[in-house]
Amino acid sequence: MGKRILLSIIIIIFTANLSYSQLIPNLGGQRRGTSSLQFLKIGSGARATGMGESFVAVANDISALYWNPAGITQFSENGLTFSHSRWFVDTDVNFFGGVYHIGENSIGVSVTSLSTEDMKVTTEFQPQGTGEYFKFSDIALGVTYARQLTDQFSFGATVKYVQENLGELKMHGVLGDLGTYYKTGLGTARFAVVISNFGGQISPTGTIRKVDGTVISDWQRFPPPTLFRIGFAMEPWMTDNNKLTTSIQLNSPNDNAENVNLGFEYSFKNIFFFRGGYKINVDAENFSFGAGVNIPVSFAKANVDYSFANYRTLGIAQRLSVNLLFP
Repeated sequence: MGKRILLSIIIIIFTANLSYSQLIPNLGGQRRGTSSLQFLKIGSGARATGMGESFVAVANDISALYWNPAGITQFSENGLTFSHSRWFVDTDVNFFGGVYHIGENSIGVSVTSLSTEDMKVTTEFQPQGTGEYFKFSDIALGVTYARQLTDQFSFGATVKYVQENLGELKMHGVLGDLGTYYKTGLGTARFAVVISNFGGQISPTGTIRKVDGTVISDWQRFPPPTLFRIGFAMEPWMTDNNKLTTSIQLNSPNDNAENVNLGFEYSFKNIFFFRGGYKINVDAENFSFGAGVNIPVSFAKANVDYSFANYRTLGIAQRLSVNLLFP
């Protein structure tokens, strides 16, 4: 069993090194704008975003499908989750996930989508519109497998099909996530390593005809927004009625500077929850807060979470999540 754990860790580190080899000589904000499929970077779930997205080492609910695929082994119930955010510039971001457990194996499916309302097609000579409309949309369809290898160590992987549409242009590809979740045995401390959105470079297909009749059909290729994350979480205070979870996370993206997330969650009687977080070295974001409540229903354990995050000049992003766990 120890060899299996070592092999899993080697796979994560080896994959991370392959995906991040381009980062070694070029650490810093100069990488901005060098990747595609930016919707994959929008965090899912009000609980995680309320904690400042410092979540890969917490990841013990269904939203782990997005944050750390190994985390779906950290709860025993089958369940469903849905999260919605009215994003900036009249866009909607939705996340749906489901998890089913079979012994020590866990299987999950997830759907992430971003869409806009219909927008007018305008040209230099018809600035009020041509009478035609177009939409911008993204979707990611994921299948996750995770297994608890020991009482302390879990491993998970996700394969996802991603697609982006902008008018006549379409971009699609297959990406992967790998994650580990390790309980250190020192109190409640746990450690997680995750690499998300790794895969080959992607370019659009389709053509655009300019006003002068010129047709453009040759497009540049860009890598996906690969992200390597290391997280640590623990409960420094825990009684019968109170629990405080704290988390810290180091993020190394391939299209921006390294940054750190800090987060906490306070639970009262495992019914009411209050959360907060802060992002360090992230120009467009800083603090976030959130709250949640467990609601007893006859057929499931229901939970509703809300969060808001400050995106500085862009404004406040709000999220609402509903989770159902079936015994």
